[in-house]
Amino acid sequence: MARKAVITAGTGGIGLETALGLAKAGYAVTVVGRNASRGAQAVDRLNAGGGEPARFLQADLSSLAEVRALGERIAAEGELAVLVNNVGAMFEDRTELDGVEASFVVNHLSPALLTELLLPALKAGTPSRVVNVTTGAVVLAKKTFDHAEPPGGYYGFHWYGRAKLANLAHTLDLAARLRGSGVSVHAADPGGAATDMTDGTMRKSKIVSPALRLLWPLVRRKFERSTAGAASDAAKSSIIAATDHTLPTGQLIGPQGTPVPPVAAATDPRVITAVRRLTDQHLTHTPVPDGVSN
Repeated sequence: MARKAVITAGTGGIGLETALGLAKAGYAVTVVGRNASRGAQAVDRLNAGGGEPARFLQADLSSLAEVRALGERIAAEGELAVLVNNVGAMFEDRTELDGVEASFVVNHLSPALLTELLLPALKAGTPSRVVNVTTGAVVLAKKTFDHAEPPGGYYGFHWYGRAKLANLAHTLDLAARLRGSGVSVHAADPGGAATDMTDGTMRKSKIVSPALRLLWPLVRRKFERSTAGAASDAAKSSIIAATDHTLPTGQLIGPQGTPVPPVAAATDPRVITAVRRLTDQHLTHTPVPDGVSN
């Protein structure tokens, strides 16, 4: 029986290229996304390669209730070899999802919840692995995690980076906690590529702090250069993290496809403890899908 892989936000861009790479490596791939039409197109591309049959599962990963339903469905199917949490989103204006700041929900709580729900399947499928996609934006993030959202003005790029920093710290913490279990945990930094997110939101100066807006022509050029690459190149870090079984757990695979040191804040025990507390606080009270008892 083919080993199974799940890729979230896998119907286009870096996620689809990651799915294609895993299909080529012999995995039976499930791609998750919101749009059924894009999902069907993705499955057609995956199946055109002649490997293991692929499938699409529809879920809105910004809804923790739908994430819970998705996780429970996949977990009930048994062994899982690879989970790639590729989901990510940046919001131009402050947005809430179920009363929680949206960047923190989509970029951290959503993948953290799905991983937690799928740990039994991953442990049953050992050797297995979790890959969480991160970003270079973590270097400009606020490092306080008393609450899902820090005080002060809302700037989408920085809030995105902060949520991804939380997820990176969580990833490295999870790797340490699962060491010896047969489930290895890695982060992957794709660098940059032209995607729906980078083609839209990152063109607007309101996403950065006032200090950076003063330098917006320079900042925008840097954004444009860093997001001009092909999605197929950007997916390499995730594919390597998912398939290179010589990697010891807890690695961050950089855009060049090799391990790189994480930003210091992601390994700071104070940050890790705060992120763990905040994550547990929110995931303990996640919404339950309609018609399902807790």
